[in-house]
Amino acid sequence: MEVKNEVVADAPGITSGVIFDIQRFSIHDGPGIRTTVFLKGCPLRCLWCHNPESRSGGKQVAFYSNKCIGCGRCADVCSNDAILPGDERIDRTKCTVCAKCAEGCPAQALQAIGRIASVAEVVDVVKRDTPFYQTSGGGATLSGGEPFYQFDFSMALLRAFKQDGLHTAVETCGFVAREKLESALGLVDLFLHDLKVIDSEKHRKLCGASNGLILDNARFLSGAGAKIIFRTPLVPGLNDSPDDIRALGEFVQSLPGDPKLELMAYHRIGAGKYQSLGMEYPIPDIDAPDDMEKYKSVLREMGVDLIEN
Repeated sequence: MEVKNEVVADAPGITSGVIFDIQRFSIHDGPGIRTTVFLKGCPLRCLWCHNPESRSGGKQVAFYSNKCIGCGRCADVCSNDAILPGDERIDRTKCTVCAKCAEGCPAQALQAIGRIASVAEVVDVVKRDTPFYQTSGGGATLSGGEPFYQFDFSMALLRAFKQDGLHTAVETCGFVAREKLESALGLVDLFLHDLKVIDSEKHRKLCGASNGLILDNARFLSGAGAKIIFRTPLVPGLNDSPDDIRALGEFVQSLPGDPKLELMAYHRIGAGKYQSLGMEYPIPDIDAPDDMEKYKSVLREMGVDLIEN
């Protein structure tokens, strides 16, 4: 199955890519203290996505109404008449994402999301915390979005990290062409591999694509001896039924090697991001699960090796 990616804005090429954040002192994206680099672009459209700014491969402009001081500078610099009154503020049909409004906003109510960064620039930031990686067993993690969406850039970053002796991790949705994973095997110390739901039709409804390629890649990486932690976000009413949990456990148990699974509770922390980007939050009425232990106990009884958190 071919995985087609949209063209990244400004076509930055192999020595640079589009990122939207670099998070230092991260403790949730692999072992130890890490620096996580967030790349833009993702082939899936999961209903619960908490990084909606990662979906598009190009730049975006976000508006945070609670920060706006009403100075009017954004309207003064916009040459496309794309500034509106009120909480929406941006006419997305007219905005060309030049980001001049964000550059001139004194309160940072308007912010450019996504910027072109070179490999050297990213590596320089990551290397600043090398002593913390050494003492904690940490390193660098590529996340997103889907890091392999910008494959050449991700590979260049991974090579640079390895040249500096850093432990590397990649958080992937698994919806990636097989040859890309084969190329990355020798550069990735740990794959954080999403397993949203095992049922293919349900996966299509919840994430916008079938999961056949994702499951095949999970089998491939496991068979190739890669170190993997599978991650499943549990969203009440969507992928947490008894059948879903049992199918998840059975799939993980069927894999060769020593597969591990991390259950992650759905949260709504990212809901405000949708509003700032002029997007509708897909599941506004779903709350976080009230009892993660009931899912974990079922999987433990099945013999699944769980990452406790």
